[in-house]
Amino acid sequence: MSQTDLAFVDLLANACHSAVHLELRDSYGIGEEAAEFEKWRAGWRPDPDPATWWNDFHTWVRDATARGVVFRRARIVSEPVSAYIAYEYGCTYQNLAAGELVRWLPRRKASDLALPGNDFWLFDERVIMWNHFTGEGGSAGPELDERPGVAKFCATAFEAVWERATPHEDYRI
Repeated sequence: MSQTDLAFVDLLANACHSAVHLELRDSYGIGEEAAEFEKWRAGWRPDPDPATWWNDFHTWVRDATARGVVFRRARIVSEPVSAYIAYEYGCTYQNLAAGELVRWLPRRKASDLALPGNDFWLFDERVIMWNHFTGEGGSAGPELDERPGVAKFCATAFEAVWERATPHEDYRI
């Protein structure tokens, strides 16, 4: 398990009531997703059977939601969406099956929102895990941040996005 995974698992294991994730990019180049994304671009689609795609992340989310942690993810996306966002959209049923709530906000509807400069996870409105990326979308490593004022800013930004965003089941690409 990577250091990033260990940090995430620890933060999630200690979360008492909430874990929120704000995604701001139209494309990611995460190593472990690259092969599947290329297969998807060539026409492959994942089997709907959870036995074929369920992984540790889904188990971590399921276990946290079973403890009462509300798990929300909001994605700000350009429209028309990039190929990567279409891939994410097509696989979001997996996040939902694990217990996440997911919403989508077109970037044009976010122009007047104060947003942080990086994707983040926020646990219990107090601990931030910044997700830093390279220009090509690869992971540049996480950064933990427990500054109360910054956590409040992230919580406010996330709630503003969440309020405007469309639930996954109603969003169309």
